[in-house]
Amino acid sequence: MPSRRLECDGRVWRVYPGGFLTQSVADEHSLIFVSGDDAQREVRLTRFAPTGARSREQALAELDERTLRQLLRHAQPTARAPEAGYRA
Repeated sequence: MPSRRLECDGRVWRVYPGGFLTQSVADEHSLIFVSGDDAQREVRLTRFAPTGARSREQALAELDERTLRQLLRHAQPTARAPEAGYRA
């Protein structure tokens, strides 16, 4: 799966397109932000509406660094997110 590297507030994050699909598959995608390893690992999730490409991978590639930083600042912990493996 393609990823992007992002530096924000002194931390390095890997950004991946989320794999969970919603009813709005063409209108909304999720992004998973991962920083650190093992016990220090932090995973955050957010959704965004692509403005150009509709494929998840292409939409991630089209996001500029400023937009990725804004999405990271609005991202939530993934404790109950299906993209991070949560099952009810």
